Amino acid sequence: MLKIIISGCNGHMGRVVADLCAADPKVEVVAGFDVLGSNDREFPVFTSPAQFTGEADAVIDFSSPAALDGLLDFAKATKTALVLATTGYTPEQVAQIGAAACEVPVFRSANMSLGINVLLELVKKAASVLGDSYDIEIVERHHRRKVDAPSGTALMIADAAASSCGHETEYVYSRHEVRQPRDKKEIGISAVRGGTIVGEHEIIFAGHDEVMEIKHTALSREIFAQGAIEAAKFMAGVTEPGLYDMSQLVK
Repeated sequence: MLKIIISGCNGHMGRVVADLCAADPKVEVVAGFDVLGSNDREFPVFTSPAQFTGEADAVIDFSSPAALDGLLDFAKATKTALVLATTGYTPEQVAQIGAAACEVPVFRSANMSLGINVLLELVKKAASVLGDSYDIEIVERHHRRKVDAPSGTALMIADAAASSCGHETEYVYSRHEVRQPRDKKEIGISAVRGGTIVGEHEIIFAGHDEVMEIKHTALSREIFAQGAIEAAKFMAGVTEPGLYDMSQLVK
């Protein structure tokens, strides 16, 4: 049976992961990490990863960037695989993750949805075919509680488009300060926050007298939680250190 630790177990996503694991006979949650602690869970909860002395096959992290140092220290000390589903990391933290991946297996994705990762391939194809004849705009919408903006997924989409469009690109996050015509190299990224929107991402390719749109809508958090669990199952069979992502999982 796969032994899982949930980092951020008391958060919205952490609780969804726990519920899905409870319904999966092949998975057991052996512990949770959460700075607030807890006494209402079916598994022990530790305020720091260093407090856990048991064994686990993987850690699924849906917490916050502030928890990264403790998780990386734990993974390196115990050689436990990490599944990082948290967004909002700084460039320095991304470098930390890359360095840790030289010692332990680390799976990182800003979005664990299978549909989003298929969408990324569609965006790459569209950008490569349409080139600089079409302007690219990305609009993402999330619930009012989401802290980081733009979303990690929106940046993944922008990176996918930029890698395939065949020309130099520049990300533009706000147009209210820009008093000039749109430059061809721009990829616009807009963030909307409100209500209980789980997650929507829309990519607009606007050309001369023609507009093409690609859109993904998440209707529940379960798609992200289930993707993280599948990633943990995948990582349990990985023995080599390295940085892994959804491209290996969906092959």
